[in-house]
Amino acid sequence: MTRVFLVGAGPGDPELLTLKAARVIAAADVVLYDSLVDPRVVAMARHGAKLIDVGKRCGKHSASQMEICRLLVAQAHTGRNVVRLKGGDPMVFGRATEEMDALHGAGISFEVVPGVTAATAAAAVLQCSLTKREVARSLHFLAGHGAESGLPAHDWVSLTKSGGTLVVYMGGQTLPGLAAHFIEAGMAPDMPAVAVESASLEGQRVLRGTIGTLPGLVLGAKATGPVIVLIGEALEMPDELDDVLLRVEAEG
Repeated sequence: MTRVFLVGAGPGDPELLTLKAARVIAAADVVLYDSLVDPRVVAMARHGAKLIDVGKRCGKHSASQMEICRLLVAQAHTGRNVVRLKGGDPMVFGRATEEMDALHGAGISFEVVPGVTAATAAAAVLQCSLTKREVARSLHFLAGHGAESGLPAHDWVSLTKSGGTLVVYMGGQTLPGLAAHFIEAGMAPDMPAVAVESASLEGQRVLRGTIGTLPGLVLGAKATGPVIVLIGEALEMPDELDDVLLRVEAEG
């Protein structure tokens, strides 16, 4: 019987949890959770469950990835039901590989429970499809920072020429550099670009601009929540729809 689960907590809103995720969390004896997991999701654990905050967020940890792996294996060896709770989907920039390798190495079986990732949550907020016939036939997920918190070594020219929608996770702080690389690689400065802060949560904010103007908008907004950046022609909206959404955002 599987007793270890790597569970996607989704982008924040507890109602976006899968039924399976909610069931597994409620049955857990031990929950190791990241700081981006909404407290309401953590609270779904049963009374008496051991809750361990491993505090992983944007490369700044209260526990190193090695320590998280060690804790996960140690708790699994107790024979209790263990949930490793990650924001979004475990398999999308969630460092699941390291934890799965640790479990495999210790001979511990596990199951992965997918979650709604920030890209689709942001698309829902924007009411905008990330793919669109004749406009965006591909979708690219990119990390906004590397292991040393600098810009990753992406193939900027290939991404710019792809013609698809680019979704940048953890890109709020490195957006000026990202934008500069894309423009240098040939992207038009007026390419539509949107930043969504805290997608799916009550305090979510949407910043609309272009790849040329968005870095300044994000800097001025002084975001405190997680920011996801979306770039591409599919994000361009008719003026009348854009006006409606801007009013909704202002009222929210």
